Amino acid sequence: MKIYILSRDAKLYSTRRLVEACTLRGHEARVVDHVKCDIVIEKRNPQVHFNGEPLSGVDAVIPRIGASVTFYGATVVRQFEMMKVFTTTESQALVRSRDKLRSLQILTRSGVGIPKTVFTNYTKDVEGVIDHVGGAPCIIKLLEGTQGLGVVLAETRKAAIAVIESFNTLKARVIVQEYIKEARGVDIRAFVVDGRVVGAMKRTGREGEFRSNLHRGGKAEVVDLSRDEEVAAIKAAKALGLHVAGVDMLQSDRGPLIIEVNSSPGLEGIEKATGADIAGEVIRFIERQV
Repeated sequence: MKIYILSRDAKLYSTRRLVEACTLRGHEARVVDHVKCDIVIEKRNPQVHFNGEPLSGVDAVIPRIGASVTFYGATVVRQFEMMKVFTTTESQALVRSRDKLRSLQILTRSGVGIPKTVFTNYTKDVEGVIDHVGGAPCIIKLLEGTQGLGVVLAETRKAAIAVIESFNTLKARVIVQEYIKEARGVDIRAFVVDGRVVGAMKRTGREGEFRSNLHRGGKAEVVDLSRDEEVAAIKAAKALGLHVAGVDMLQSDRGPLIIEVNSSPGLEGIEKATGADIAGEVIRFIERQV
């Protein structure tokens, strides 16, 4: 098969591993920078051009779309869909997962547990918002934040009021969530491929850091999921229409709580923590579908 990996950097670990997995299984892999693609819209003849040449004869694409280029990246994926090319992440699911608020609404509708969350239109009743999530401490997140950026732990009521009012003044949209104290700064990333958890790791923030993101110095170790955690991860990915997803959750006294579902999850942390061939799982998923 001819498989294109939509990525802006061929040197990234995840991109390199996907190319390697394709090659090992006898497929032709090519890295295509989706931002440099041109879309040709024509009746019954949709095309994608890269470096001046049409991309034809493609069997499947693996989107690795960064949050900053979601709009254009999803447009390129949608064009491949119009060309009847299989994609591991569908354009609509990509857009849906990147909208934090919408994704949380979809997750709750599907019956998945999440931390209690409040979103308002720059309300002046800031204290009421804080009360809705159980008071301080609480978590305040920018809707557009990624990899732990734009996430604040307000440890006191006074601090929470100051942060929310500051964001409101800047017209920056935020969500406010309850703080799950029993999680103790630890979360779980479950990697789901084709409706099955193929790897899971526990991430712990560095000393003094409540965010557990590996990009921020957190450490990862393999973890065995409970039945409830595995079911929650699979249900969350399915609810958002994602065939390949990194599902982040917190362990709480009331069961697993989903905090985010990532549509372009990195492979480095999960592969190094678990020793599993996650890239190979993605390619085997394509083989079953195409």
